Amino acid sequence: MAKEIERKFLVENMSFKNNAEGILYRQGYITNSPDKVVRVRIAGAKGYLTIKTKNIGLTRSEYEYEIPVKDADELLADVCEAPLIEKYRYTSRYEGHTWEIDEFLGANRGLIIAEVELQSEEEAVSLPDWVGAEVSGDPKYYNSSLIKRPYTEWSKVEGSP
Repeated sequence: MAKEIERKFLVENMSFKNNAEGILYRQGYITNSPDKVVRVRIAGAKGYLTIKTKNIGLTRSEYEYEIPVKDADELLADVCEAPLIEKYRYTSRYEGHTWEIDEFLGANRGLIIAEVELQSEEEAVSLPDWVGAEVSGDPKYYNSSLIKRPYTEWSKVEGSP
């Protein structure tokens, strides 16, 4: 069983782009509940089907399988909930960890989140200067939540620009 342990942070400035190239991601959800999600994703020229379980702390089970991009495109168009998640994903190395930074587009434009995967929940991680507040435990920042309530619909109290 594959385990995913990750922490999420808001991004305070765009300096992460200095040495990073973004890849366009499009993704949608076939099943989207608090206990499990089934996601379809196109990342660049590759398609994926991913199954994730409910978070327990920072950890959840994750199973990901590459599928033909044509199949992924059809699933996104015909099966997945709208709106789709569209974003550019950047990768940056910092003090022994790989960070994935998502700059959201479309209905979630203006939101930028950085994620770092860990080997254990107790693993120490140094934060780059472009990282802001931690949002790991806040489900409204999950991609699966952003299709139900996109960032552009949040009130100023919730954190929208």
